[in-house]
Amino acid sequence: MQILIDADACPVKDETYKVAIRYKFPVVVVSNSPIRVPPDPLIARKVVSDAFDAADDWIVENTGGDTVVITADILLADRCLKLGATVISPTGHPFTSSSIGNAIAMRAILSDLRAGGENLGGPAPFSKTDRSRFLSALDQALTKLRQRN
Repeated sequence: MQILIDADACPVKDETYKVAIRYKFPVVVVSNSPIRVPPDPLIARKVVSDAFDAADDWIVENTGGDTVVITADILLADRCLKLGATVISPTGHPFTSSSIGNAIAMRAILSDLRAGGENLGGPAPFSKTDRSRFLSALDQALTKLRQRN
């Protein structure tokens, strides 16, 4: 059992560390460049090359049914779901096999609109509600994973 964080742009690393330590779940922080992690034996850092999708590929290679993956990357979420992982976005929305198709379709539509010159703005600012929802979703995921094993 482990938590893998797609860490380069993840706003909930500190929250993940606290919950993981409370549950005694190992965490691997995966990034293309060194990221500071707390000095705790449960928390490891994995720096991969800066090649395109290197972090995603490493996460997929180390994911299984006993893994919680934290990512905002919809395509990475899809790959991990296919391996049986639990996947949570930093805003606390779980990716599921029933929701990932819509997320991929919406991503494609927005990408096409941006390519056509539409100014769609960016994602909404990360909020306290997002942080709270994430903590709740992570707590639920770890509780469920612990009960399965």
